[in-house]
Amino acid sequence: MRLVFASNNAHKLDEVRRIMPSDIEVLSLSDIGFEAEIEETGTTLEENSAIKAEAVYQWILDHGHCSLDGVFADDTGLEIDALGGKPGVYTARWAGEPAANRKKALSELQGKTDRGAQFRTVITLIKVNGERLAVSGIVRGRIAEEEYGNGGFGYDPVFIPEGYDKTFGELPAEIKNSISHRARALQALVKVIG
Repeated sequence: MRLVFASNNAHKLDEVRRIMPSDIEVLSLSDIGFEAEIEETGTTLEENSAIKAEAVYQWILDHGHCSLDGVFADDTGLEIDALGGKPGVYTARWAGEPAANRKKALSELQGKTDRGAQFRTVITLIKVNGERLAVSGIVRGRIAEEEYGNGGFGYDPVFIPEGYDKTFGELPAEIKNSISHRARALQALVKVIG
């Protein structure tokens, strides 16, 4: 099976390729020659995931990529309990860039005892026949008091998953990739595509 992952994020692409079973070939947007920027105008993770998948699906149809089995896109949000689920759909652009986003999360939680949070990933798959499926994955945890580790990307140095005492930024990639929100969503995706 050959699927296009609708993302230009090299970190995400690497993570997805490590998680997906070997019988599913995951192609990047550059692998198929897709160079357009996809504007994420949705107000929910579900909407943004669908917008990205639909844009690439239409491009695949227009360019006759008949050797592909479909396209999938994800959108992920960090939902912090004490902040009413913020930053949510605005996770990647909350304060601008990753270091500023982490700093804002730590600042907003200063003095708060409730540091509960979750990462939630929504994946939309569109098969070449037009069939659409959506799955999600969640990992609960808490926001650390400060940054720890330099592994992963985004909020990884401040997010401690349930059952662990280290952040995603400190955990080895194999552990993170086995328990993460994206891993759980991808596992659900693999089940539905059989």
